[in-house]
Amino acid sequence: MIGVDYVRQMAAYNQWMNDKLYAAAASLPPALLDAADGSFFGSISGTLHHLLVGDTIWLQRFATHPAAFAALQPLLAEPVPPRLDSRLADDLPALRARRQQLDAIITQWSAALTPAALSLPLTYRNMRGETHCKPFAALIVHFFNHQSHHRGQASTQLYRQGADIGVTDLLALLPDC
Repeated sequence: MIGVDYVRQMAAYNQWMNDKLYAAAASLPPALLDAADGSFFGSISGTLHHLLVGDTIWLQRFATHPAAFAALQPLLAEPVPPRLDSRLADDLPALRARRQQLDAIITQWSAALTPAALSLPLTYRNMRGETHCKPFAALIVHFFNHQSHHRGQASTQLYRQGADIGVTDLLALLPDC
């Protein structure tokens, strides 16, 4: 389905886009970040928190993979966010710091990923406590797709407040042949 090069490219794209997203968010007054805007997670801040919550939950699940990725192991000591709309920080600087920490972990994890690890299934429990077993490679695709989906929402939310994050296409990071 995918290879380790894909995962590493997506980790780099994830970090690049999150840097752009948070730079744009930092250009706005805090009140605009928390203002109700009718979006699914209620505000720009709500969307940014959800992205971090989703990544945290999935990385905690990935930490239970039989390969026992060293970069992910510290996440197992952290509490699992109880809800998809949990607030993980009190303000944008603290949220941004946590985002940067998580992006560094994603990069370290992707560097350690092997084809053998990709080929194994992952058994995990969802937030309702239901056990699932899925192909690990497909879960990684979901992980990065989820990020792109909600960053697209955040990009629109920011744009409506006058903060344009600029080019968002993965194509911008791909080298020419």
